[in-house]
Amino acid sequence: MENQTEVSEFILLGLAKLQKLCCFLFILFLLLYVASVLGNGAIMAVLLAEPRLHTPMFFLGNLSCLDISYSTVTVPKMLAGFLSKHQIISFTSCLVQLHFFHFLGSSEVILLAVMAYNRYVAICNPLRYMLVMNPQVCLLLAAATWTTGFLHTLMQTVMTSQLHFCGRKRVHHFFYEIKPLLSLACSSTRLNLSLLNIVTGTIALTPFIITLLSYLYIISFLFLKVQSWEGRRKAFSTCTSHLTVVALLYVPVLFNYMPHSVRGSSEREMIITLIYTIITPALNPLIYTLRNQEVKTALRKALGRKLLPGKNE
Repeated sequence: MENQTEVSEFILLGLAKLQKLCCFLFILFLLLYVASVLGNGAIMAVLLAEPRLHTPMFFLGNLSCLDISYSTVTVPKMLAGFLSKHQIISFTSCLVQLHFFHFLGSSEVILLAVMAYNRYVAICNPLRYMLVMNPQVCLLLAAATWTTGFLHTLMQTVMTSQLHFCGRKRVHHFFYEIKPLLSLACSSTRLNLSLLNIVTGTIALTPFIITLLSYLYIISFLFLKVQSWEGRRKAFSTCTSHLTVVALLYVPVLFNYMPHSVRGSSEREMIITLIYTIITPALNPLIYTLRNQEVKTALRKALGRKLLPGKNE
């Protein structure tokens, strides 16, 4: 190590093997990014404009904010990569992108668990919902979500900043992800991998367990307490949007972060990462507006014309 030059910048290779499709991929991902920003931005604007939606849709507004920020951290850099084959970036800029990517991703995972608990209270304790999930509690849960995501990521960022890099500096990814970066380190990454596997695994699995328990309670309540099939159907229909979003986020994330090895198929990991960094944020507004009559009504009112079907779900 003493005879090797310390690396202070990295070359981002991106989707180098798909250069022949760069024009098509550039247009596709640009459209998905624009759809994500406009869709989530519209939801946030409607929720801010309609006071009666502030409390019941408070967490949906947070999710939309996270989705816009999450895709903005990675997509512009990837789009720039299609215009220039390779991108050179300093180690400091790399750490900044890494920090915000994991901060926003961790916060979104936790927020989905909070939204599952919110569904549980609304369905199983409807008469006490406004007491249990009052504005102060919602604000506290949202603040805890963002703070936990930030502190978890801060630890990972500080640990990564202490590593030494020499020799190799080509990152086989379309943004600076933790696993490809660790594979380039000259110094020991054992502690970093332990944090990645244990802490990040805990951040992912704990909200997943909370979400699972919330829906187990909901299902048992509906089958034991609700006698009519129509009542059960209506209750389940309010959960389908959230369950779809959970599946779209958790399945690819678990595929990427649960394996204990830092080395793996970079192409496979990039494709999986594309799902939850670009596709999922673009689909979330569509999923929630199609299944939420209040949001559809508010959108029609805000835009002044019928952009969405008016039939009840």
